Amino acid sequence: MAGQAESSSGFWPAMWLGAALVFAPLAAAAQALPQYSANRHIGVDLCKGSTCHDAAQPLKGSNIVQNEYQIWATRDRHANAYKLLFNERSRRIARNLGLGAAHEAKICVDCHAHNPPADKRGPQFRVSDGVSCEACHGAAERWLGIHIVSGGNREQNIQAGLYPTEAPVQRARLCLSCHFSDSNKQITHRIMGAGHPQIRFELDTYTAGEPAHYRVDEDYVKRKPRGTNGVQVWAVGQAVTVSKLMEALADPRRNRDGIFPELVLFDCQACHHPMSNLRWAPRASTGLKPGIPRISDANMVMLRVAAERAAPALAAEFRSRVLRLHQASTQGMAQTAAAASAVKESADALAGAFAGRGFGRDDAQALMQGLIDAGLRRGDLIDFTAAEQATLALGTMMLATGRREGAARQAHDRMLALTQQDDHFRPEAFNQALRAFQAAAGTGG
Repeated sequence: MAGQAESSSGFWPAMWLGAALVFAPLAAAAQALPQYSANRHIGVDLCKGSTCHDAAQPLKGSNIVQNEYQIWATRDRHANAYKLLFNERSRRIARNLGLGAAHEAKICVDCHAHNPPADKRGPQFRVSDGVSCEACHGAAERWLGIHIVSGGNREQNIQAGLYPTEAPVQRARLCLSCHFSDSNKQITHRIMGAGHPQIRFELDTYTAGEPAHYRVDEDYVKRKPRGTNGVQVWAVGQAVTVSKLMEALADPRRNRDGIFPELVLFDCQACHHPMSNLRWAPRASTGLKPGIPRISDANMVMLRVAAERAAPALAAEFRSRVLRLHQASTQGMAQTAAAASAVKESADALAGAFAGRGFGRDDAQALMQGLIDAGLRRGDLIDFTAAEQATLALGTMMLATGRREGAARQAHDRMLALTQQDDHFRPEAFNQALRAFQAAAGTGG
């Protein structure tokens, strides 16, 4: 599949994929994100070495691949994120925003590199290493010794500050702190207006797109019992994304820009499309009239599908709260913030429910049908971002149900092609491809 050769479910042994695995929900994920750790960040060099993560080949008896550094340095886009701040587009954005040099502007460096405070950097730490080891795995000052000494265990490492990236809720919070924003790293409509590309993200697909610098074997599962499959990662990712969006909408420091609301929180294509492209159509899930900018709801559409299958007791309340949010957006900022807080409460509850639930093939099959229904029956995929999210989600479900080849894949490839460029998106063509996918996948109708 173009752009989605494997879901993160593809990284897990077959015994995991269809099993109804139940994992303890993570307690509200209170652990600080790596950039905000109180520990010292030691730098990439101390992770390298022939006996650690930069070996030409694993040492005899090693339970890790040991070439993790090389995989990151040569194949992972995060390693080059800082270098992008020196290109012409970055210089243009910085000029437009009056920032000076992009590679020196905190608003840029916070996401294009690992940028802890100066007093939390060890002597070998370099911002120029980009989004480096500790950006994901946490400041290593306290856990490095436990990590390399025989007898240390996973829980001890985490208690010392190692960040549990294998846990879906924790991973989602970490990734979205840059791939959406958080209270300290705010992506705004002004940044987009200055020339920044639209930020596109879906947790399972982007996890799969990362070159894996680990192998899932018995030892891995023993050390990291919170392992999961791609369907669960997708569902948790949708819930945490909605939660983060609602958090921003409810925050008066983030939800306004002068006389306007913070427009980055709204659906881009609701405004940014040619006037001759008459694409608006009524949607029962929003209840909005024509000409009203719509709060970005693609992930809410996805989360509704996930909730109806995996947490039906919470689904009806979530649907009603989302509808109330859209209506509140026509009334005022205070009403919108209150409604957003209610949607966030539902999203957080769903994230916890998904993190504590197994997802098997039957779930993936039902979710596939739910996604198709969202488009063909409810009309919720008439906009680019929702269609893109659904296409990525269907890729995850295809892998989980074993549909990797044949007519279903051809139809999905067509959907992928139709959701590559927002300015070329046509709902009629997408729905036609979705119908072809439905027929090929045998999901009924």
